[in-house]
Amino acid sequence: FDGRNGRLSSHLPWDDPRRGWTFVSAGLGDADLDGYFRALNQIGYTGPISIEWEDSGMDRLHGAPLALKYAREHVYDLPESAFDSHFSNR
Repeated sequence: FDGRNGRLSSHLPWDDPRRGWTFVSAGLGDADLDGYFRALNQIGYTGPISIEWEDSGMDRLHGAPLALKYAREHVYDLPESAFDSHFSNR
């Protein structure tokens, strides 16, 4: 990357192939989400999980539900609390 075409610092649109990468739906990219979910399950994590959905190559009404389905298939137990309440100062 030369700074003009970097991952975050660029004048190019998000879906421009010259960026060297692009946002994709959960489970479709290079991140080892399967490994992350396995690790969380192995340590018994029961807190909330947040997945940001961005995919310039897919309509959000189609892609966001697919990403949610992917996450639900990999999380064995539902979280015990809502995201915000899990991190509140009680």
